[in-house]
Amino acid sequence: MTIDDALFAARALVLRDLNARKTDSPNAVDVLDQVVVERRWWVEQWPDGADFVAGLIAQDVQERMLDGGLGRWPRCTACDDTSVHELRIEPELGPDPHWVCEKAGMTVAALGSL
Repeated sequence: MTIDDALFAARALVLRDLNARKTDSPNAVDVLDQVVVERRWWVEQWPDGADFVAGLIAQDVQERMLDGGLGRWPRCTACDDTSVHELRIEPELGPDPHWVCEKAGMTVAALGSL
């Protein structure tokens, strides 16, 4: 897999999840695109990390959306806890990233499958 392939695939997965939660506003997509551009350097420095870049991009987008006032994403709708909380990516650095609800301790979906 080339670096471009890894980045485009990661972008597609995160965009699919943004869309699934109806948070694919122009501002959110701009955040995603900025993160993809910035993560290019990381993958160029560590080409073997291409399998891990999708999860990192999802985490970066999640943090930037919260910091930028775009809200918590993706909000958990899978558990019975009524407090507003978001899903997290696991593993933090590894292949096959998936969304988990840390409060309920359950896997919700693979990245790109919300």
